[in-house]
Amino acid sequence: MVLPPPIRILPTAWRFALIGALASLPVTVVLNWLPNSEATPGGGIMIVGAFIAGAIATICSTDPDAAGLRAGFLAGVLELLTFIVSVGTPAAWSLSRVVFFVFASGVVICVAPLFGRGSGRVGGWVADSVVSRWQASPNAS
Repeated sequence: MVLPPPIRILPTAWRFALIGALASLPVTVVLNWLPNSEATPGGGIMIVGAFIAGAIATICSTDPDAAGLRAGFLAGVLELLTFIVSVGTPAAWSLSRVVFFVFASGVVICVAPLFGRGSGRVGGWVADSVVSRWQASPNAS
């Protein structure tokens, strides 16, 4: 019996970004227990999640920058949703506040992926360094 090939709903970079985002949430909770810590889920995903996504992408021989960029985008969207939920309905806001929120949202959506890309690149570099140490020649004993 021949099995059909597995269906891939998400591209690999998005899958690694989601894995990194989900794996970073417990780390963010632990970091938030530290004294004077103000860790947010979006910040944790942007740094730790993108780092994990970049490391996984490097191990699987794909682009760590792409995985980190997408993890940063997820972090920016999550932070905007968190802000909207915590502030309340924008219906009671003044026009200047709405204009500022739209401008700030655009900045967050543009900057968060860049931080994620950087963290993904660092995660990929660390994973590449560790894997290359493991694959040292057997004569190095």
